[in-house]
Amino acid sequence: MENPSPAAALGKALCALLLATLGAAGQPLGGESVCSARAPAKYSITFTGKWSQTAFPKQYPLFRPPAQWSSLLGAAHSSDYSMWRKNQYVSNGLRDFAERGEAWALMKEIEAAGEALQSVHAVFRRPPSPAAPGRRRRSWRCSVSFVVRIVPSPDWFVGVDSLDLCDGDRWREQAALDLYPYDAGTDSGFTFSSPNFATIPQDTVTEITSSSPSHPANSFYYPRLKALPPIARVTLVRLRQSPRAFIPPAPVLPSRDNEIVDSASVPETPLDCEVSLWSSWGLCGGPCGRLGTKSRTRYVRVQPANNGSPCPELEEEAECVPDNCV
Repeated sequence: MENPSPAAALGKALCALLLATLGAAGQPLGGESVCSARAPAKYSITFTGKWSQTAFPKQYPLFRPPAQWSSLLGAAHSSDYSMWRKNQYVSNGLRDFAERGEAWALMKEIEAAGEALQSVHAVFRRPPSPAAPGRRRRSWRCSVSFVVRIVPSPDWFVGVDSLDLCDGDRWREQAALDLYPYDAGTDSGFTFSSPNFATIPQDTVTEITSSSPSHPANSFYYPRLKALPPIARVTLVRLRQSPRAFIPPAPVLPSRDNEIVDSASVPETPLDCEVSLWSSWGLCGGPCGRLGTKSRTRYVRVQPANNGSPCPELEEEAECVPDNCV
């Protein structure tokens, strides 16, 4: 398990990553035209976490461990390399990263692919941070893939798969993507704090939605929503600085643990009350010759939040004929 760096959550550190010059990026995925941009491009990436108790109130982790993000691990590469892909199986390295946050095997896989395919130009990594909305930046000169583990979780992550920054003969000036949770398909846990429960046989990468997995125990199960709000956002901006220019880091802002920074910009996701099934009816009590009463109870499993449906009555009585009248 990673130890989060509070300063990394809200601080903005722009780190220059000098990579091999990319002229033509090769044949993009989907059979699109070859990138013919000649001059190398350099981008900054800003990862903004939006995971908060307001946007995702159900089972939001408050301790042991609290909600947080793992290291951001990615690669600058051309189109013939894939770190991960929806509806495909993850590698052993990505499985270790998604389940336990261990990055060593995944970094070795990326480096090995770079040596074999000559398509991975660099590997980059950013320290972990709490889940409070905050930003982290890096820069590079190529297409990009990255993953960030959701902590705690069975094998859930967010990320970008092979984002092509080349548009014909020029580089895109900017790109912004909302990020949603994915299941790596290696652990069958339903909740953030589920114990290890290996998926056998291994499944493919699937997007987690408000209705899938369709189980009330799932931490992202919000049947009233058509879609989950984004749990993070990534913004890429083309830089104009010289590769040799010094880029001073932005001042580090103080940490506020896992509390949201700007509640006005965070959507409130309604969470309905959930109750248990009714218990068995109790004994019927009352005087002889008259109707008596019996009762049953249920308890609250999930407290409502953000104007969700309130809890119903937790106790119910009914008339009955006394079993042992007095």
